[in-house]
Amino acid sequence: MTANASSPLAPDWLALPADLNALHEPMWAAGVGRTSDGELAVDGIPVSSLKEQFGTPLFVMSESDFRARARSFKDAFDEAFADICGGVDVYYAGKSFLCSAVARWVAEEGLRLDTCSGGELAVAARAGIDGAILSLHGNNKSDAEINRALDMKLGRIVVDSLDELERVAKIASERGETAKVMLRLTPGVHAHTHEFIATAHEDQKFGLSMAGDSTEQAGLSAAEEAVAAATSYSGIELLGLHCHIGSQIFEPDGFALAAVKLLGFLAEMQEKYSIHLPELDLGGGYGIAYTAVDTPRPPADIAQAMAAVVRSECAGLGISAPRISIEPGRAIVGPSTFTLYEVGTRKTVRVDAPATGGAEAAGKNVTHARRYVSVDGGMSDNARPVLYDADYSAILASRTSAAAPQLSRVVGKHCESGDIVVRDVYLPEDVAAGDLLAVPGTGAYCWALSSNYNYLARPGVVAVRDGSPRLIVRGETEEDLLNRDMGA
Repeated sequence: MTANASSPLAPDWLALPADLNALHEPMWAAGVGRTSDGELAVDGIPVSSLKEQFGTPLFVMSESDFRARARSFKDAFDEAFADICGGVDVYYAGKSFLCSAVARWVAEEGLRLDTCSGGELAVAARAGIDGAILSLHGNNKSDAEINRALDMKLGRIVVDSLDELERVAKIASERGETAKVMLRLTPGVHAHTHEFIATAHEDQKFGLSMAGDSTEQAGLSAAEEAVAAATSYSGIELLGLHCHIGSQIFEPDGFALAAVKLLGFLAEMQEKYSIHLPELDLGGGYGIAYTAVDTPRPPADIAQAMAAVVRSECAGLGISAPRISIEPGRAIVGPSTFTLYEVGTRKTVRVDAPATGGAEAAGKNVTHARRYVSVDGGMSDNARPVLYDADYSAILASRTSAAAPQLSRVVGKHCESGDIVVRDVYLPEDVAAGDLLAVPGTGAYCWALSSNYNYLARPGVVAVRDGSPRLIVRGETEEDLLNRDMGA
C-alpha cells in the first residue's frame, strides 16, 4: 500500500494520515508529545520509562490536564450563568472514573462529586469528601446505600422511581431525619448517540416519565405523581428536578430541548402545588474526541448555549431561575488519559473488497491486506468497543517510523473474536513485537468497566504531574486474583 492510497477496507471517516507520527491534539492531554528521539512522553517522561517502572497495560493520566478540564467547566458555567442563578454547581460524574485521588482533585478544583453506589460513596468517604457536595444516583438503591447516604449527610439523593421515593421517605422518617431529594425525569429527548447510552427516552430503566398517565393515578404522569408524593412525605425535602439525556453527545439541540421541557414542568409544578423547586440538574454527556473526526465543543460554548436557553425560558415562563447543576465526567477525565500497551503477535489477512476506478471495475472484487496487531490487554481493560461499537485510535508510541501506512486492527489477547481495541487505524508497516502502542481518550469508562476475564489482572493507573509519575490505583497481581479463590 502506498502512502497516498487509502484502503477500501477502511471506513469512510478514516482518512489516510499525512503523518503517522503526528498527534491529533483534541484526543490527547496537554503535556503529551514526542521527545527529540520520537518517543511519546507525558510531561517529558517517555513511555518506555513508564513501561519499565509500572509495566503494561497501563492507564497513564495527566493530573494537570484533568484539573485544567475540571476548572474549565466550573469557570465557563459560572461565567455563563452568573446573571441567571449566580453560577452553576458542577458535579463530576464519578462513574466515568473514580479513585480517592481523583475525588480529592475534584473537590480541590471547586467541583462536587456524583456517585452511583455504596462503593463509590466509600471512595468519597476515604478521600475525606464532605457529604454536602455529594450526590447519589442509581435506579435500584439498596436500603444500605440509602442509609449510608443519610449517615454521610449527602447534599442530595437523586430518586429514580415512585418505589424508590417511598423507600427513601420511609427510611428517613424511621431515622427521624429528612432526605434531600432530586427527582430524575425522562423528558423523551432522543440524543444522537448509541442506544445503550441514550437515557432520556421512555423505554428504558431510568427515571420518571413526563409523558402519559401514571400507572397509579389516572390523569397524572409518573413525574407529577412523584412531585405530589414528595411534597406529602415528612421525610423528604424536594430540592428539584434532574435529567440526563445520554452520553458522548456533540449536538446541542438535545440539551436545549431537555432544558425547555424541564423548566416548563418545573413552573407548572410550582404553580399547581404551591411549592418552590430551587434546583434543576441538566445532566452531562458531553462528547470527546476518540478519533480525528470527532469535534467536541469547548465548555464555554456549551455553557453559553445552555445559558441562553435557560435565560429565555425562565423569562418567558415568568419564573426565577433555579440553581442549575451539570454532571460532566467523560469530558473531564476521558482526554486526560491514554492506555499504553506492548505489541505481541501480528498477522496479515487478505480481504476482498469492491474494486474502485470506474465502470470497468464495476462488480469486481480486489483483494486487500489488513494487519492484525495483538497487544497485552484488550476487552478486560476497555470493554467499550464490544459494548457500544466504540471507535478509538492508536499510535506507535515507542518510536517514530517512516514506514508506509498499513490498515490495521488492534486486538487484545482474550478468547473472543470481538476482543477489539481499535477496529480501524493506520499504523506503520514495520510495527513489531516489543513496540509500544498508545490509545488516547481512555480515561472514561475503561478502567471503570474493567474485568478479570481470562484471569487477567486489571491494569494500574499512573498519574503524572510536573514530570513525576505515581500510582493512584495499583495494578492487580495474580496473588490478588487468587486471594478470593476459597479452594475446594
